[in-house]
Amino acid sequence: MWQLDSGTLITIITILAASIGIVLGCLVPALMEGNAVQKALDGITRQPDAANDLRTTLLISMALLESTAIYSLLVILILLFANPLLDRFFG
Repeated sequence: MWQLDSGTLITIITILAASIGIVLGCLVPALMEGNAVQKALDGITRQPDAANDLRTTLLISMALLESTAIYSLLVILILLFANPLLDRFFG
Protein backbone atom coordinates (compact mmCIF):
# COMPACT_ATOMS: atom_id res chain seq x y z
CA MET A 1 0.00 0.00 0.00
CA TRP A 2 0.97 3.60 -0.36
CA GLN A 3 2.44 5.41 2.57
CA LEU A 4 0.66 8.78 2.66
CA ASP A 5 1.00 11.32 5.41
CA SER A 6 -2.25 12.48 6.95
CA GLY A 7 -2.14 15.93 5.30
CA THR A 8 -2.00 14.39 1.84
CA LEU A 9 -4.75 11.93 2.72
CA ILE A 10 -7.06 14.70 3.95
CA THR A 11 -6.32 16.72 0.80
CA ILE A 12 -7.16 13.76 -1.47
CA ILE A 13 -10.37 13.01 0.42
CA THR A 14 -11.35 16.70 0.28
CA ILE A 15 -10.80 16.81 -3.47
CA LEU A 16 -12.90 13.67 -3.97
CA ALA A 17 -15.68 15.00 -1.73
CA ALA A 18 -15.59 18.33 -3.56
CA SER A 19 -15.86 16.59 -6.93
CA ILE A 20 -18.85 14.54 -5.85
CA GLY A 21 -20.40 17.57 -4.17
CA ILE A 22 -20.15 19.82 -7.20
CA VAL A 23 -21.66 17.15 -9.45
CA LEU A 24 -24.62 16.58 -7.15
CA GLY A 25 -24.88 20.26 -6.24
CA CYS A 26 -25.31 21.24 -9.88
CA LEU A 27 -27.09 18.20 -11.26
CA VAL A 28 -30.03 18.15 -8.85
CA PRO A 29 -30.97 21.86 -9.22
CA ALA A 30 -30.59 21.60 -13.00
CA LEU A 31 -33.00 18.67 -13.13
CA MET A 32 -35.46 20.45 -10.85
CA GLU A 33 -35.27 23.62 -12.95
CA GLY A 34 -36.07 21.60 -16.05
CA ASN A 35 -38.99 20.00 -14.25
CA ALA A 36 -40.28 23.40 -13.12
CA VAL A 37 -40.07 24.80 -16.66
CA GLN A 38 -41.89 21.79 -18.05
CA LYS A 39 -44.71 22.12 -15.53
CA ALA A 40 -44.99 25.88 -16.13
CA LEU A 41 -45.15 25.42 -19.89
CA ASP A 42 -47.81 22.74 -19.46
CA GLY A 43 -49.79 25.15 -17.28
CA ILE A 44 -49.41 27.98 -19.79
CA THR A 45 -50.61 25.79 -22.66
CA ARG A 46 -53.64 24.66 -20.65
CA GLN A 47 -54.53 28.13 -19.36
CA PRO A 48 -53.09 30.94 -21.47
CA ASP A 49 -54.92 33.51 -19.30
CA ALA A 50 -52.70 32.66 -16.32
CA ALA A 51 -49.43 32.96 -18.28
CA ASN A 52 -48.28 36.11 -16.46
CA ASP A 53 -48.83 34.60 -13.01
CA LEU A 54 -47.16 31.34 -13.99
CA ARG A 55 -44.20 33.17 -15.52
CA THR A 56 -43.68 35.24 -12.37
CA THR A 57 -43.87 32.20 -10.14
CA LEU A 58 -41.52 30.32 -12.44
CA LEU A 59 -38.89 33.05 -12.35
CA ILE A 60 -38.99 33.23 -8.55
CA SER A 61 -38.71 29.46 -8.20
CA MET A 62 -35.86 29.32 -10.73
CA ALA A 63 -33.95 31.92 -8.73
CA LEU A 64 -34.42 29.92 -5.54
CA LEU A 65 -33.35 26.70 -7.23
CA GLU A 66 -30.27 28.35 -8.72
CA SER A 67 -29.27 29.72 -5.32
CA THR A 68 -28.95 26.12 -4.11
CA ALA A 69 -26.36 25.42 -6.80
CA ILE A 70 -24.52 28.63 -5.93
CA TYR A 71 -24.42 27.68 -2.22
CA SER A 72 -22.99 24.27 -3.05
CA LEU A 73 -20.38 25.93 -5.28
CA LEU A 74 -19.46 28.23 -2.40
CA VAL A 75 -18.98 25.31 -0.01
CA ILE A 76 -16.89 23.43 -2.58
CA LEU A 77 -14.66 26.46 -3.21
CA ILE A 78 -14.12 26.85 0.54
CA LEU A 79 -13.18 23.18 0.81
CA LEU A 80 -10.75 23.42 -2.08
CA PHE A 81 -9.03 26.75 -1.45
CA ALA A 82 -9.47 27.48 2.27
CA ASN A 83 -9.67 23.98 3.69
CA PRO A 84 -10.62 24.25 7.37
CA LEU A 85 -9.78 20.59 7.94
CA LEU A 86 -6.08 21.15 7.40
CA ASP A 87 -6.02 23.92 10.01
CA ARG A 88 -8.06 21.85 12.45
CA PHE A 89 -5.92 18.74 12.30
CA PHE A 90 -2.53 20.26 11.59
CA GLY A 91 -2.87 23.66 13.28
